Amino acid sequence: MTDVIVLNGGSSSGKSGIARCLQAVLPDPWLALGTDTLVDAMPASMQASDAGIEFAPDGQVTVGPEFRTLEAAWIEGVAAMARAGARVIVDEVFLGGADSQKRWQQALGELRVLWVGVRCDSAVAAGREVARGDRVVGMAASQADVVHRGMVYDLEVDTAHAESMECARIIAAHVS
Repeated sequence: MTDVIVLNGGSSSGKSGIARCLQAVLPDPWLALGTDTLVDAMPASMQASDAGIEFAPDGQVTVGPEFRTLEAAWIEGVAAMARAGARVIVDEVFLGGADSQKRWQQALGELRVLWVGVRCDSAVAAGREVARGDRVVGMAASQADVVHRGMVYDLEVDTAHAESMECARIIAAHVS
């Protein structure tokens, strides 16, 4: 039985919407946790320090050593929740592509994971980003492709061509 579903895609690709729809269509309760949850939990000073996480005016995101330390603890914590019996949907942005996936693979270890690539045309994601109004403009376009570099997925969905609920149903069909 699948313990963890990892949704990886760029900003405004539709991961959070898919996660909410998965919670609605999957028969058991699933926790939805993601990188936004981690960033929101960090002190504001982490967003004003090159040791933390910085969002450049052009949408580029850079992370420093303090962020990486907290992120590592976060990843281990999510893995511990799954090992304790919580089924978890992870909503992530793998800025480091395959290196980011490796960090999660090491932490998740023996857990059964469904790796899902959430793709979205950069122009569509950029339009969503503007409509949202809560992201630095340029983030969606800068992340649309880089987050998928070197990644190995069990399944991919494309939110530029399918709504969140349709993507969730496709993913749910692969959850055992």
